Amino acid sequence: MINQQNKKYHFFLDETGDHGLTFIDDNFPIFLLAGCLFEDSDYMKLSKEINKFKQEFFNTIEVVLHSRDIRKCDGAFQILFDLEIKKRFYEQLNKIISDAKFTIIAVAINKKKHIEKYGKVADNPYTICLSYILERLIFCTDNRNSSSVVSIIIEKRGKKEDQKLLSHYNTIVDRGTYHVVPDRFKQRITDFSMVAKKDNSVGLQVADLCAYPVARHVLNDKEPYIPFAIIENKIYCGSNGKVDGYGLKIFP
Repeated sequence: MINQQNKKYHFFLDETGDHGLTFIDDNFPIFLLAGCLFEDSDYMKLSKEINKFKQEFFNTIEVVLHSRDIRKCDGAFQILFDLEIKKRFYEQLNKIISDAKFTIIAVAINKKKHIEKYGKVADNPYTICLSYILERLIFCTDNRNSSSVVSIIIEKRGKKEDQKLLSHYNTIVDRGTYHVVPDRFKQRITDFSMVAKKDNSVGLQVADLCAYPVARHVLNDKEPYIPFAIIENKIYCGSNGKVDGYGLKIFP
């Protein structure tokens, strides 16, 4: 039973970049896992705003907002070839994301540096990112309310990949990490579920929209990029005001 002091949070996780180590794209050599943390009431409010937005532009709420498809004007987003519609679309979507209350925690791995440092014993970038991001989820929610509880929602990637991910998650929770003992994970996280893209989770769509801009920033933090500027102040920071190592961990 959650009392008024104990808040319920939802943490949505999505990725950008290829997590494999056999191929490295020189133009995009990183893998990034991004999580968006919502208090329950804030998530309900944003869901209504996103569905209203979809209804206006697509006459349905079934369209899934996907960063790559939007950038490439693919599928339902071919409407963005009309520059007037594109302008309205971005203005409204940017305002919705900017006004929404949520916190971003992201972990990026430079795969090239990862292999150079660890060679054949280099761990899977996805599992490394998950470990770091769950630690920071505990730290972040500790700072808000040590009695809060969190449900984690992550996008399905494939049967084999999902089984490996669930196994790694269970290992983290059962054994803990260097900085977080198992009980802290077990007390804070109530459930860990995987849903398909077609399930149209608003939270996963927001995580997807945030992941690419953060990755762009990691690749070149001197390059101005409007989508990152919109979400920059939502990245979790420590009591010292720093984001690096807190809401944005870059490894190695």
